[in-house]
Amino acid sequence: MKNTLVRTDFKFPNQTNVYHGKVRDVYSIGDDLLAMIATDRISAFDVVLPQGIPYKGQVLNQIAAKFLDATEDIVPNWKLVTPDPMVTVGLRCEPYKVEMVIRGYLTGSAWREYKAGARTLCGVSLPEGMKENQKFPTPIITPTTKADEGHDENISKDEIIAQGLVSKEEYEQLEKYTYALFQRGTEMADEKGLILVDTKYEFGKKDGKIYLIDEIHTPDSSRYFYADTYQNLFEKGEEQRQLSKEFVRKWLMDNGFQGKEGQTIPEMTESYCNSVSERYIELYEKIVGEKFIKADISDVALRIETNINDYLKQRG
Repeated sequence: MKNTLVRTDFKFPNQTNVYHGKVRDVYSIGDDLLAMIATDRISAFDVVLPQGIPYKGQVLNQIAAKFLDATEDIVPNWKLVTPDPMVTVGLRCEPYKVEMVIRGYLTGSAWREYKAGARTLCGVSLPEGMKENQKFPTPIITPTTKADEGHDENISKDEIIAQGLVSKEEYEQLEKYTYALFQRGTEMADEKGLILVDTKYEFGKKDGKIYLIDEIHTPDSSRYFYADTYQNLFEKGEEQRQLSKEFVRKWLMDNGFQGKEGQTIPEMTESYCNSVSERYIELYEKIVGEKFIKADISDVALRIETNINDYLKQRG
């Protein structure tokens, strides 16, 4: 695990700011560029876990780049170039203060709330008598606030508009983009024998125009089921075979950790971290349909620094 990238501290030419997120480190270059580094950090329950996962950043960055390219006819996006397997450089946009979460199936946190008796989620009414992992009649959008730190909170469309987080007209445009992106992601997953279960999209604005920002359809922001076993497992009420980060959350919960005060993160052994890495690579190969080529990680930080500097020099 010594070759994982869990922290960065670069100084690029014309760098104006750096933001260290849960998983990504974002460097502002001048007024209009961002260099987003997908590190090997992994978070769950809004907590960054103590060990990095080999190749995780590369997996996330390359899946996101693939889907950004595959959806640019639906909505313009921020990506300009991927100068390194773990880096995307793109346009700096002013992010909206909400994340657009869209769900095709009742699972994860939505199921946990439903099971506890909730019949509305973010202002959306849910039918009675649903079972875990059941498909919704049509996908539902359950937005969250975009927290700078701590937990993102569920919020309804009406509350977003009433609080002035997004205007009604712009929010409805974000909804249209969200449904169209989810439809495209669903079709692309279906071609690979997968079901895109739920995901989230982030949007920003630049020069009065809406852009898709951050990453899309990666295992950190999305959940996938295997299509061939879905119906049989659903009818038996058994756990779905899935490709997502949920298996990490489940391992943590099974070991008594849900991010609550006083709880201790279980030990992440090298073999456990490698097994998580294998799951991420499996998802890459399954969803992208190509063999994952492991980048040279003998000195990840130097490789990234060199590649970003070379791109910035060439850009001038």
